Amino acid sequence: MEMFKGLVSLTASAAALAVGVALIASNAAEAAKVRVVYGDIPSVESLHLLAAFERAKEKGVDIEMTYLKSEDIAAQAVVGGQADIGVGGPYALVQKVKAPIRMFMQLSTLRFYPAVNGEFYKNWKDLNGQEVAVHSRGSGTEAIMKLMEQRQGIKFSKISYIPGAEVRTGALLQGNVKATIVDSSGRRLLEQQAPGKFVILPLEGVNATDEALFANTNFLEKNAADVDKIVEAILTTWREVTANPALVSEWRAKYKLLPDLPAAQAGDIGPYFEELAKGKAFPLNGGGAAAAKDDFAFYTLSGQLTGEPASLKVEDFWDTRPLDRVLAKLGSK
Repeated sequence: MEMFKGLVSLTASAAALAVGVALIASNAAEAAKVRVVYGDIPSVESLHLLAAFERAKEKGVDIEMTYLKSEDIAAQAVVGGQADIGVGGPYALVQKVKAPIRMFMQLSTLRFYPAVNGEFYKNWKDLNGQEVAVHSRGSGTEAIMKLMEQRQGIKFSKISYIPGAEVRTGALLQGNVKATIVDSSGRRLLEQQAPGKFVILPLEGVNATDEALFANTNFLEKNAADVDKIVEAILTTWREVTANPALVSEWRAKYKLLPDLPAAQAGDIGPYFEELAKGKAFPLNGGGAAAAKDDFAFYTLSGQLTGEPASLKVEDFWDTRPLDRVLAKLGSK
């Protein structure tokens, strides 16, 4: 899933938020539950996170997952108290709306591949005045494309929104879009199903958070024990996957995760996590202050954050205490 970093309107999506809240409101009174909202559909790319949550459950954390239609709705649910933890990275929301939420663990960094139909485009300059598709408004994929506009001196005619890397990959293959941005699974699928047809455009110097866990500051204060268990389960999982990517398939079977996954996608689990592990995509120390400073540099450059990077304070966006406590226990890598 691509990270939410844009400013959201707390009123414009009211109707959509009502739909999402209806899914989780019935459990609002159950204080013992940790209500996690995920603004995307479960897929191969989220298997390791789902496994980590199952492992946290084994440590006594009662996690309830809810899947919502977009990341901004998930962020609004956390801000409004209808959920406890969200997956994303709402930097602009925190800065511009002063939302009382903080990130507390980095899950992944941006690893995407701008892909274009080679029959129409060969390079970035060819996209000047053309339409491109990204995940969602305020997402990491949108930030990347806006950054490349600046770096390449071009201007897209329109940025359209197509949630889901798999969906965008399919749209490319079907000819419904000519330029978009895909993940590593999508890149491999393009190469397998239409070798030579699509061009992967160069993307250098992008080092920023894709997904992080965030929560209301009050929740982080009152539920420190559960938060620490979740952070520990994820860090342990990330380190084990990096050492042995095949474990993800074992966890999928053990915890009965995504049982209806098509065979083709199930076959991609091994290669997908092997590539990520080889590329050191899993933050083994959870991000923290170092990740925040990288994010300040990238998102001020791409326009998602305002101000000089050096003037932004980590504590205004992150609560690093859970991560500090867990690293003191597990040690740093």
